[in-house]
Amino acid sequence: MPANIKTFLSSFKGELAKNSLFEVYIYGGPFAIFGSKYPTEIKYRCENANLPGKTMATMEQKIYGPIEKFPYLTTYSDIDLTFIVDSDMQQKYLFEDWLYHINPTDKYNFKYKKQYSAEILIKQFQSDGKRSYAVNLSEAFPISMNQMDLDWSSEGYHKLTVTFAYTDWKRVGD
Repeated sequence: MPANIKTFLSSFKGELAKNSLFEVYIYGGPFAIFGSKYPTEIKYRCENANLPGKTMATMEQKIYGPIEKFPYLTTYSDIDLTFIVDSDMQQKYLFEDWLYHINPTDKYNFKYKKQYSAEILIKQFQSDGKRSYAVNLSEAFPISMNQMDLDWSSEGYHKLTVTFAYTDWKRVGD
């Protein structure tokens, strides 16, 4: 093997991180609002998730010489969580009720954030089951829910993608 390939291979300390080894927990929010109306085992239904990103908003300024960028704000992108839906549609009911709780469409008066937000914990695992990474999204709440298509020619199952906004995120366990 050429030296550069050996060097490349030796740079890996173990297995590669697998994107299929994760769990998502939602604390508070709908479970605090609606009590035991909905199953709390939503973590087993989350089929697809994102680890959140972070962006620095910058402004350009010329002090002397070339134009430079300076950070002035940290921004966080929304995340999508996709849930497998049971035949009784409880996952869909859960997120519909949560969105309705935020903004009841019979009155259109929004609640205060502390009345509807939740904490979302996303854990990434190694192949041996040890947690390798975790983040907590604070003051998270759903901002949209996808439509669910009906199709006589399909034998698939329903998936519900919910987009969440949140105030910020922090790594857990450092």
